[in-house]
Amino acid sequence: MFITCWSVKGGVGTTVVAAALAVGRARTAASGVLLVDLAGDQPHALGMAEPVGPGVAEWSSAGSAVPPDALARLRTEVSPGLAVLHRGRGPIDPTRAEVLASVLAREPVEVIVDAGRLDVAPAGVTVGAALAGAADRSLLVIRPCQLGLFRARHLPVQPDAVVVVREPARVLGRGDVEQVVGVRAIAELAVDPAVARAVDAGLLASRLPRSFAAAVEQIR
Repeated sequence: MFITCWSVKGGVGTTVVAAALAVGRARTAASGVLLVDLAGDQPHALGMAEPVGPGVAEWSSAGSAVPPDALARLRTEVSPGLAVLHRGRGPIDPTRAEVLASVLAREPVEVIVDAGRLDVAPAGVTVGAALAGAADRSLLVIRPCQLGLFRARHLPVQPDAVVVVREPARVLGRGDVEQVVGVRAIAELAVDPAVARAVDAGLLASRLPRSFAAAVEQIR
């Protein structure tokens, strides 16, 4: 299984959703899980030490000088069954997007990609958009706010499903998101202070709040 999580607006919770999905699946997936961090925030969310070696960016800039399977040597084990392939430094070469998608699709483990924010109508295909298009499941993570729904009217990639991050006292909801995007919301996650505390303490990988973990289980 190869899943890409992405958004059209920053700050909606894509990193936490992708991390929680990877942590939850790592507990049950016999083959293990690889979390690919294109946004660069997963080390902070999972309480990892700041990566110092090369990542996806360096692999992409090296082009054909390195074999595609060199990516396997760049991952970091976070917990039993869970490894992270970090972003690295510098731009990610979009011409390597197809090769990257092919490598990830052949992984013997489950792959979760945190593609971060995909700009509406980008100038050329970005790596995140390419992976969203190539994934078995492309998940748009969105908060039902006016700006988020406005940008969702002009998506860079059509998602397979939506994950709604629900805030208290919001007028707009799950039905509004489904109507605008035109696909089903497969999960609705409430903003939970316990999740924020786990992230701030660097404990999301080991102490994923039970209520949030149960909600993430809806994502299949």
